[in-house]
Amino acid sequence: MVVESINWMAGGPQGSGVDSASTIFGRACGYGGLWVFGRREYHSNIKTMHSYFHQRVSKQPTLANISDVDLLASFDAETVVRHISEVVNEGGIIVDSRDLDINVLTGIPTFSEEYKNQIREFMKENNVGETINDFLNYAKKKNIQIYPVPYMDLLKQIGDTLKIDNVSILSKMINVLTIGISFALLKYDKKLVEDAIKSTFHEKIAAMNVTAIDQAFNYAEKNLNINGFKFKLEKQDISEQRIFLTGNQAVAMGKVLGGCRIQTYYPITPAADESEYLESHEILKTRQGKEAIVVLQTEDEIAAVNSASGACLTGARAATSTSGPGFSLMAEGLGWAGNNEVPLVITYYQRGGPATGQPTRHSQQDLRFAMHAAHGEFARIILASGDIKECFFDAAEVFNLAEKYQVPVIQLLDKGMANCSQTYPVFDYTKVKINRGEIVTEKELEGKEYKRFRFTETGVSPRAFLGTKNAVQWYSGDEHNESGNINEEPIIRRKMMEKRMQKLDLIDKEVPLELKVNFFGDQDSENIVVSWGSPKGAIVESLNQLKEEGLSVGYIQIRMIHPLPSTYLKQMLQGKKRIIDIEENITAQLGGVITQYTAIKPNYYILKYTGRPMMTTEVFEAIKNVLTDKAPERQVLMLGA
Repeated sequence: MVVESINWMAGGPQGSGVDSASTIFGRACGYGGLWVFGRREYHSNIKTMHSYFHQRVSKQPTLANISDVDLLASFDAETVVRHISEVVNEGGIIVDSRDLDINVLTGIPTFSEEYKNQIREFMKENNVGETINDFLNYAKKKNIQIYPVPYMDLLKQIGDTLKIDNVSILSKMINVLTIGISFALLKYDKKLVEDAIKSTFHEKIAAMNVTAIDQAFNYAEKNLNINGFKFKLEKQDISEQRIFLTGNQAVAMGKVLGGCRIQTYYPITPAADESEYLESHEILKTRQGKEAIVVLQTEDEIAAVNSASGACLTGARAATSTSGPGFSLMAEGLGWAGNNEVPLVITYYQRGGPATGQPTRHSQQDLRFAMHAAHGEFARIILASGDIKECFFDAAEVFNLAEKYQVPVIQLLDKGMANCSQTYPVFDYTKVKINRGEIVTEKELEGKEYKRFRFTETGVSPRAFLGTKNAVQWYSGDEHNESGNINEEPIIRRKMMEKRMQKLDLIDKEVPLELKVNFFGDQDSENIVVSWGSPKGAIVESLNQLKEEGLSVGYIQIRMIHPLPSTYLKQMLQGKKRIIDIEENITAQLGGVITQYTAIKPNYYILKYTGRPMMTTEVFEAIKNVLTDKAPERQVLMLGA
């Protein structure tokens, strides 16, 4: 089915409360039994530059964003200009009445000269004047409803009610006023909004914001034509428990459930949100009592990766979390872990590069880097999650993989997934099982010589934790013999290299196919999409729409990218008429990896590298163009402000 949804967007200057407003909006919808998918976009500076949050709300589960906006809640003039073209016919725009006379070209200092040129072109093509009011008049021609709101007057009234004379103290509540106006227009249950506020702020602040919500609802009901706005949110009855969480939170929770007890990090966007979430929940309440997870902020990423490796050697399940520039610094430590067969977990959030690049924007540019980082050759696993639920379960499973095969494991994510938010039924935690691999104890080693890197048929050696009695062991960055002592003899070098690398064949043989790939759609179709990571939701929704139009296509979501399930891919791709590679980088990295290991080359590419994640709207159109022979070999997607 095509999912029917209401799309709400809030936008304003960085630091103006867009995130908290969207959190409240999403929670309020969730409390009413509605499904939510949210996308967060923000500039890399701390304050002033434009940020926005798009929430897609439906009676059915939603998997991705679309380009439409039904109700735009603007905190400033820039939001109106940047997103006015996304508002649908008969949609609505909430605007601060103080912004109506602002000159678009001279009164918004955050616009770059390049963007001003785009605005001038838009004004010329559509015969639009230079003020915000002129832009809104243009919108009215599309039957878009305009709702000017005197926020400062409302704040003064709130101040009178709360006996607060200084309006500047209350100015931060404009975001909550905007939520109130939005929900009033959508004719939604006010109590659910109040409940969401109470769960977001502590008691005193919550009480102030509930007053603001009441004021906003009252104003909207008395002064705005609520019944003239055709969109409506209705509460749904539900019997199941649900959660509303971000990708960062899902990874953090999955790590805790998977037994992670040491997390190291150096702050970096967008990975730091995960570690900070863990820091705020370091004391865990369990049925057996209380347990602790130690979160260590190190002086840099070099210390972070090596500290995590050290913790792994003592027997702790340990991980580190980072993004592209941080992973660059971790490369030597990753190689050390590979050389010493350390079950290290690295959570890697991709963002725009190279260099600092786009530190708060989305990307899938680092697949090849993750596969080959660190000099030399050694076994590693790369598991790419495709949605928030996979983020959660994969974050637990990677520790099993790391310890069973004694290799570093990289959970490869991206900014889009980290900062999106989604509603789910509460995850079934009983599905998570712990497998610590082959561990030897003090008693088992009595009277025996322990060789940490003993040659075995599988390449996996029995592991003893540092400090285990009767288990003397050595670790260094050099090549070594079975005991860990430095050794450069040709025969030892050959055997150790083969010992480590043969694990890849073992992993390929033993890891269940369902952890390596997912398949959606028609397996017999002559048209197959291949992709990985966060485009999953937009692709799955597109397949549903294409099916309604009578178009057949299958979709292979590759989850374990290294070692690649090449035998399965050869079987599924051989002889297909159209193989469509969809990913968010300029060089089609996954397509190249598939060709490298299967000798099968995709013949169509749908790519995006603007720093904005893929939306169902554009993915659907791009795939349809391929299936109807209207597409070039390579399409580049551009939606998103």
